[in-house]
Amino acid sequence: MADRTNDIWNDNDEENLPLKRHRLRSFLIFFLLLLAVLGVVLAAAWRDGTGLDILRRYFAYGKSEGDGTTGYVYDASSTNRFAKLGNTLAVLSDTSLSLVDGNGGTVWSASVKMVAPALSVAGDRAVAYDVGGTELYVLDEKGLVYQQSADETEPYIAATLNSGGELAVTARKQNYKASVSAYDAAGNPLFTFNSSERFVSNAYVTNDGKYLAAVTLGQSGGAFASSEVLYALTATDPVTSWTVGDGMCYDMGTVGQSLAMVCDDGLYFSSSARELSATYSYNGSFLREYDLHGENYAVLLLNRYRSGSVGRLVTVGTDGQEIAALPVSDEILSISASGRYIAVLYADKLVIYTPQLEQYASLTGTDYAREALVGNDGSALLLAAEHAVRFLP
Repeated sequence: MADRTNDIWNDNDEENLPLKRHRLRSFLIFFLLLLAVLGVVLAAAWRDGTGLDILRRYFAYGKSEGDGTTGYVYDASSTNRFAKLGNTLAVLSDTSLSLVDGNGGTVWSASVKMVAPALSVAGDRAVAYDVGGTELYVLDEKGLVYQQSADETEPYIAATLNSGGELAVTARKQNYKASVSAYDAAGNPLFTFNSSERFVSNAYVTNDGKYLAAVTLGQSGGAFASSEVLYALTATDPVTSWTVGDGMCYDMGTVGQSLAMVCDDGLYFSSSARELSATYSYNGSFLREYDLHGENYAVLLLNRYRSGSVGRLVTVGTDGQEIAALPVSDEILSISASGRYIAVLYADKLVIYTPQLEQYASLTGTDYAREALVGNDGSALLLAAEHAVRFLP
C-alpha cells in the first residue's frame, strides 16, 4: 500500500478537521488579543498625543529618536529673526529675507534694508516688516505671497497675521494718531480706520474674519492705560471697547478660541471677541518671554526682578488660570510653544516640556545655539549662527 502520510492530495480531511479547528481558534484568539493591545496603545497615544507624534516624526525625518543635523544654512547676523513655515525656515536680518530648506537650498530670497526687523508667524504664513520702516512682506513656505510698501512719512508700527492669513497693519498717519488696515489672504484691502484721539500699538483680525481688534493707548491718572477697541469689518464705528490693564499692551494673537492680549502687567483673554472674559495678572513679576502658539494655552517666562534669571515658567489657560508653574534659576535664552510642546533653551541644554511643564525630552551640549523653535510634532530646531540642528525626541 502506498505511503499517504505526506500526500496533501490524499490527506484524510475528516481526521484532521479537529486539529484545523483548534489551530483556527488559536489564531483567532491571538488576533483578537493583538487587536485589543493595539487598541489600548492607540487609545493612549490618541489621548496623550505624544505616541502619534513619534510616528509623525519617524515618517517625516526617517527615525524616531536621537538628534541629527539638517541642511538649513543661512548667513550669520546678530539681527537674524527666525520663523518655521512647514519644512522651510524663514530668516530675516537687517539686510536680507530668505526661505531656506532642509537640503541646503534657498527657496526664495530678497535683499532688504531694515533698521528694526520683525518677524511674526501664524498658521502657515509669516509677516516680515521693519518697525518704523516702509517694507513689509508676507511669506508662506514656498516663497513671497505679496509685498507692501509704506510712505516714509507713514511708516509701519506693527503687523499681525491670523490663522487664515488675514493681515492687520498698524502705521503712523499724518494728521492722525495712527492708522490700522486689514487685508485678506491675497493682500486685498478689507478695512481701514484712522484714529484721531488715541495712539494704536497693535491690531489683529479675529480668526473668524468678522472683527478687527485694536489696542489703543491713553492716560488715566497720569499713567498709561490701554483699551481694546473692536470694529466690525463691515462698519466704520466701533462695536465695543473695554479696558485691558493699567500699562501698555504690545501683542495680540489667538489662544484656543480666545483672543489673547499680552500686556506688561498681565495676560488678557476675550472668548467672544466682544468683551473681556479672563485675566491673568503677573502679580508684580516682570514679563521676559512669551509664546501664544500653544494648544489652548499661553506660556510665559516671568522674572522676579527686572534683571537676572530668578523667576517662573508658567502655562496659562484661556480661563486665566495657571495650568502649571515651574521655578527657574538658570539662564533661559528662548522659549517656543507649538501644539502640546514647549521648547525651553537654557544656556547649556534644551528641554521640551508638556503644557503641564513635565519634561518630555532633553538634550545637553547646546551651547552653540541661540534660539530654539519647536514644531507641533515635538521636534525642535536649534538655531546657531549659520545653521540649524534638528532635535528629535
